[in-house]
Amino acid sequence: MPRRPHRPARHTRALTLAAALALLGGLTSAAGGAATAGAAGPQSDRQAEFTAAAREFGVPLPVLEAVSYEETRWEAHSGLPNAEAGYGPMNLTDLTAATLDGDGLSTQSPRYADLLTAPAEHTAAAAAALLGTDTAAVTGDEAQNIRGGAALLASYARGYGHGRLPRTTDGWYAAAARYSRSTEDTVAQVFADGVWSTMAAGASRTTDDGRLVTLAPVRHLHPDRGDVRKLGLTEVTPPRSSTPAECPESLHCDVIPGAYTLLDPADPADYGSHDLADRPNGDLDIRYITLHSTDETYDGTLDLFRDPTYAAGAHYVVRSGDGHVTQMIPTKDIAWDSANRSFYQHSVAIEQEAWATHGATWFSEPLYRSTASLVRYLAAKYDIPLDRAHILGHDNIPGGSEAGVATQHWDPGPGWDWEHFFDLLGAPVRATAPAGSDTVAIRPGYAHNLQSTTYCDDVQGYKQFPGPYRSFDCPVAAPDRPASFVPLHTAPSTGAPLVADPYLHPDGSAGTTAMNDWGDKAPAGERYVVADRVPGWTAIWWGGTEAWLQDSAAHPSTVPVSAARIVPKPGRASVPVYTTAYPEASAYPADFVAFEGGTAPRPQLPRAKYTIPAGQSYVAAGPAVRTDSYFALYYDGSAPYDRHDFLGQTKVYEIVYNHRVAFVNAADVDLVPAG
Repeated sequence: MPRRPHRPARHTRALTLAAALALLGGLTSAAGGAATAGAAGPQSDRQAEFTAAAREFGVPLPVLEAVSYEETRWEAHSGLPNAEAGYGPMNLTDLTAATLDGDGLSTQSPRYADLLTAPAEHTAAAAAALLGTDTAAVTGDEAQNIRGGAALLASYARGYGHGRLPRTTDGWYAAAARYSRSTEDTVAQVFADGVWSTMAAGASRTTDDGRLVTLAPVRHLHPDRGDVRKLGLTEVTPPRSSTPAECPESLHCDVIPGAYTLLDPADPADYGSHDLADRPNGDLDIRYITLHSTDETYDGTLDLFRDPTYAAGAHYVVRSGDGHVTQMIPTKDIAWDSANRSFYQHSVAIEQEAWATHGATWFSEPLYRSTASLVRYLAAKYDIPLDRAHILGHDNIPGGSEAGVATQHWDPGPGWDWEHFFDLLGAPVRATAPAGSDTVAIRPGYAHNLQSTTYCDDVQGYKQFPGPYRSFDCPVAAPDRPASFVPLHTAPSTGAPLVADPYLHPDGSAGTTAMNDWGDKAPAGERYVVADRVPGWTAIWWGGTEAWLQDSAAHPSTVPVSAARIVPKPGRASVPVYTTAYPEASAYPADFVAFEGGTAPRPQLPRAKYTIPAGQSYVAAGPAVRTDSYFALYYDGSAPYDRHDFLGQTKVYEIVYNHRVAFVNAADVDLVPAG
């Protein structure tokens, strides 16, 4: 989620909300309310339901199946809504006042009333009207949900076909484009192109609730992509930049520049909301891609990031409803996104329209697919490994100071399916070593990994801003929801206390089920060294201690992997752990130190409550790298050594320390190669 960096105090301001809303572009709303009941019964046949609905409404079966696949991968999600209030295999939306209230969006917001009447947020009601039933039927009953989606497609097709249905499969292209609910021609085309690609390739998968659905490849598809103009879509987003987007061509990304503005003419250091740089030239390489959730609508996020007084930003923002991508900062520049300069000066930041705080059961498939396409593009461009040590969530990045460890954000949260995302990246979390390996990756199987969590706090990042934001009701509960983490215990028993991070629990109390209590939650895809095993349980080295997770042959939570690891050098009782990778004081020239007031800036200090005791071991993310720190001081770049990366002689290893990554000095440890 948006996060202000550590900089001098800025002006606060009342949020200026965009007057022109992309209403059909989609609001990402949390699933904090009670889920609609009535999921599919154990004997239901989803394939037969698609076939029956296609026949009833005259929709070609491949079109109906492919639209559903692009929306949800044919999943029913047990009748629970996603992060944009969408339900069922056809992702029919039902945004309510209760959902908006639960997200902290007050009735004073100019968006509130508009969102409650936006057609894109109420496709369930439109589908129910076509079926002559009520909204609860199409959100809570799988067969009715599929019938409703088919009825909508048919109504869209008749709307531009003078009351008649198309005679060919290709003739349904515009109807599929409209189903995306986008307001823009190019974005609607991206969705329809995905539908046609799925039909051309075919698909077959067993859903998480055990339903086999098959779509046979369709030959000789040649849609007229110009048909999308029949929908009469209009542009409602802010004016675009003439600068081309750094983006896969297939995504049709736009560019809306984020703020880079001098706030106080008398103070050249008072500017926002990113630093100018020339990455990856010189030593300032790009090593990471960081994923966030906005805890805000797409439009509201753009508004925040175009206001320099907010003093935070991201390179990209991905819209939930249709997967549209907007670039706001060039990747050569440094976005202030994660409150830890050692990471964000080497990272590309992607904000995703969603709410982490309510533990939504599923993010939209268009969002997953667009983000995955963007990440594949960026990883190839900058030679970034497709693994969880380099494709990070905000929650994987540690706080850069003693106080910052506990206050660092934890999005995209337990509802983000890392396993599915890495499948889309073409780099699945899988076994790469024989059973019994001394290193494992967390892979609990998201859909069947049901965890109960709670949350209670103000919307992160907005506490100092006046309305339309307010505190959540407490507690927000997410019982037995699919989750991307496994809980960690102090002993191999579900009755044992959860482990506790010393920064989150300075009083020594046990860990909790709170979503933001990341100290007892091992996230999917991360790799750890095995400390011990007993039947049904595996212990891993975690934050300086031994932590136990349930892990049996019948219900595995891990897979064996091959990974290099670090161990303290012989004779060391323990080694310090760092959450930054700043260079030694001698890396800064004397005249720069004098300009800074006589003291070397950004000292590299170990975290007081983190160490690695002798006998423990942690997975290394890669080879040791030299410490560095990029300084951008004045808005116009006129300060001594402005926009310069100071490179140290000290080398560090990045390690997976707990839920978050950290650093150790290469001189303090030995590297044990994989295998």
